[in-house]
Parts: sequence; C-alpha cells; structure tokens
Amino acid sequence: MKGYGPATFGELNADEYDALHDPGTTEACVDLIAELAADGEVLELAIGTGRIALPLAARGVRVSGFDASPEMLKILASKHGGDDIQTWVADMSDFELERQFDVAFLVFNTLYNLTTQDAQAACFQRVASHLRPGGRFLVEAFMPLRERFENNQAVRTKHVSFDSVWLEAVQHDPVAQTLDYQRIRITPDGTTLKPLPMRYAWPAELDLMARLAGLQPVAHWGGWQKQPLTASSDMYVIVYEKPADA
Repeated sequence: MKGYGPATFGELNADEYDALHDPGTTEACVDLIAELAADGEVLELAIGTGRIALPLAARGVRVSGFDASPEMLKILASKHGGDDIQTWVADMSDFELERQFDVAFLVFNTLYNLTTQDAQAACFQRVASHLRPGGRFLVEAFMPLRERFENNQAVRTKHVSFDSVWLEAVQHDPVAQTLDYQRIRITPDGTTLKPLPMRYAWPAELDLMARLAGLQPVAHWGGWQKQPLTASSDMYVIVYEKPADA
C-alpha cells in the first residue's frame, strides 16, 4: 500500500488504540509469557502502548521493548509504570539493540504488519541475533481463512448507531498472501479512512523462516491455553528456541 511505512499504524491509531484494540486475551497471554520468561530478560517487539508489557512488569518480569511509532511509546510512558520500561524506536525487520534476551515475543498479528516475506524473514534473523543460547521467541497471529472472501474481497459492518457507521473493507491477494484493509468511519463530521496492509503467513512458513534464522520450533498451539493447533484453529501461538550451543 503506497505511502504506508513502519510508523504509519501508530500515527493513525495511537490516540485511540487502547479503546479499539483489545482482543480479550491479555490475561492469558501475560500468563504464558510470564511462564516462559521465568527469571530471564524479555524483549517485546512492537510493544505499543504496553498492553502486555505493563502487566508483565507488574509481575516482576524484566521486560523491555521497541516500537516503530514514537506516538505509541509516548502513551506507554504516560501510564503507571511505563517510565520504568526501557524502550527504543525501531523497525521489526531491521533493529540492533546491542543486547541479548532470554525471551522475545511478537503478538496480536503484528508480524503481519511486515508486508513482504523478506521483511518477515529478516525479523526472525534479527530476533535470533538478540537471543541468548537457549532463548525463545513466541509469535501469535490469526490463521487466514479464504472462505471469508468473495472474489478475494470482503466488506464487513463493524459498528452501526444512529449517527455513525464503521465499515471494514479488505482486498485479498492469495498469491502474495496480502490483505489490504481500509477501515472506514462515517459520522456527521465526515468520513475518515484508516488503511492497514498486512501479509499473513502459515505456520509451516514461519517454521522455515525460523529454521533459516537458526531457530527450532518447540511448541505449536492453537491458543493461549496451549490447546493443539489443528485445521480448525483460528489462531496460532508458536514458540521457537535458539539452540543452547549456538
């Protein structure tokens, strides 16, 4: 999508991100990541406004993170405990923090915000270089469903009230595995558009990216409760590990 860069999502959404982007899985997500973290140091890619990092820190987990959006990091810093979390402005596909961690994680479909296979593979490479031997990388994202589309397009009604309508339009390219979203809000004040390009990846494709980066899969789950990943799963949570002798 022309004109859309790593920081664009935050520029368009930071002011209302917390109100509109709650998947309802925060507690379960924090539980599992805290379990993986034990006493180690944790890095969150695309830390955003701190939905996961802040409750992790409140449990005593040593968490830090980065985001491409200064606007999102500013909101994180304004929250209770946010100033205590070390953050950087960085791109998921090209970052160098000059530190290593025991656990890294990337949740809520955010890997898909990297819109090419090369960028997603580069993300795995950068994560691997930032993990200590034996370190782990957790990725969570939705499983794509082609049946949601007709002629590779879909329009969904997200909200209707007396004076407003919110719509979501998406165009699907199954060859490039891309989804070009346009979120449309119509109110008496006018119409606003919030685009979101994404590239989805199947679990087997992520496994190959991980292998190329020197990581190996240790868990494939269909949700935060560690349920099996099956053909009917609508999401995946996958954990990769850097070999102890790497």
